[in-house]
Amino acid sequence: MVHDRQRERYRCKVCKKTFTSRTGTMFEGLRKPTELIVIVVTLLAYGCPVQAIVKAFRLDERTIANWRDRSGAHCQRVHEQMMQQADLTLSHVQADEIRVKGRKKVIWMALAMLVPTRLWLAGVVQPTRDTPLADRLFEQVRQWTKHISAILVCVDGWPAYPHSIERAFRSKIKRTAGRGRCCLEMWSGLVIGQVIKRQYKHRVVEVERRLLREDPHQAQKLLQTTPGCTILNTAYIERLNGTMRERLAQLTQKCRHAACRLESLHHGMYLLGVTYNLCWSHQQLSTNQQQISPAMASGLTDHLWSIVELLTYKVVPEPWHEPKKRGRKRIKPLPDPNQSKRPRGRPRLRPLPDPNQPKRPRGRPRKVILSSSTV
Repeated sequence: MVHDRQRERYRCKVCKKTFTSRTGTMFEGLRKPTELIVIVVTLLAYGCPVQAIVKAFRLDERTIANWRDRSGAHCQRVHEQMMQQADLTLSHVQADEIRVKGRKKVIWMALAMLVPTRLWLAGVVQPTRDTPLADRLFEQVRQWTKHISAILVCVDGWPAYPHSIERAFRSKIKRTAGRGRCCLEMWSGLVIGQVIKRQYKHRVVEVERRLLREDPHQAQKLLQTTPGCTILNTAYIERLNGTMRERLAQLTQKCRHAACRLESLHHGMYLLGVTYNLCWSHQQLSTNQQQISPAMASGLTDHLWSIVELLTYKVVPEPWHEPKKRGRKRIKPLPDPNQSKRPRGRPRLRPLPDPNQPKRPRGRPRKVILSSSTV
């Protein structure tokens, strides 16, 4: 419902709150020109440091950092909404982690991608490299699958990966009738592959490939879904790691703009990951006639997005629920129809005036001016 046409404000018919036409986008509440914000976010998505943008556009460093965080949070909402609406078949997934050297700290960023379409699926940022890091990563990958299917997951030699994959890709099955909890069974088509690389003087000297859930025929069948992939490898996710290190300024080793906070690295990861899915054409997927992005190859969209379209994409808000009233609910008894109603207000102490008597004049009595006589 239109509330103010001049300021482009609207009123919700359910919660009765007003909102602007920018609500649900990255530009909500910002007063700077839209063209300037789009240019700054584009530079951030291509790895330009914050200090260089400050020098070029004479903006405050905190303003640019705020725009980076806002665009990253908006990209996260867009990614979650589009992935929930999509019907993906995860046939071949690769996962790996990146060691980020920040200011007086070390941060770990784990990534996962769908290899046949090069779609970035999920990412987790955490200060420690432990089992919860792998659990959170594969929980996000699991929630994008709508049905049970055969899946090949290729990882490196980190021991936490296999158990996290087995915990993520299992379903509840009721074996006995009646009361009792369901059994958790792993997917029958789950194949886990590990690629262990041994290095000597920073050079790979040996590569060992393992199938933890041994089914060579199923693994070979799933590998054929990726063109050009014949053996177990983690080359595709490592290439995505290289793209992240190239275009995310916080991932450089020695610089002034190193990662200081987990939140800034988290928002930067989503900004780069969503623009990689929607706004960048992939060389191996594209043809001479059409530029194809990973989201187009996965069926999430039918065209190549621009940065403006991504930042102005309106995310559907969460359903509004009426707030609960505080305190204990009062139970009122039903009124008796035969009993007279109790009079409202205070009881009358003075008697009602007699209608036959004249009313007493209000206010001060009028002064009578005596006429003066002359002598």
